[in-house]
Amino acid sequence: MSNKHVGRELFEDISAFTRKLKATFASIVREHNMTLPRARVFFTLNRKDGINQRELAERLELETPTLVRILDAMEGQGFVERRVAGSDRRAKEIYMTEAGRAVATEVEDLAADVRARVVAGIPENDLKTALNVIRAMQANLAAVRGQ
Repeated sequence: MSNKHVGRELFEDISAFTRKLKATFASIVREHNMTLPRARVFFTLNRKDGINQRELAERLELETPTLVRILDAMEGQGFVERRVAGSDRRAKEIYMTEAGRAVATEVEDLAADVRARVVAGIPENDLKTALNVIRAMQANLAAVRGQ
């Protein structure tokens, strides 16, 4: 099989895998009375608490009004709080509350379980090779985009 055909199959399989993984995780977090967008906010804040709202929207690839609605609900439930960022009263940083950190830990645990189950039985060397291939493809993609 030529590189062209293997590349096409690889992209189709990566796309299918990504869709199925997202759907699976969305189903799992729904069982815990959460939405996938909220779980993603918790996941991101767990890595960078105090991120500004604009950067959070960019990382999550969400439109600002969509993120604002999610944050409004999360703030109403006592999971996050918005704080003024420095001297710009319009810029807000998002911080988790204690209750939010507890939920973020739950999200992390769910994600770790899914990851472990997905890679179960795959030799570590194969996983490292896959990781190297994905990283090389990301570098090539950045070059395509001129970054």
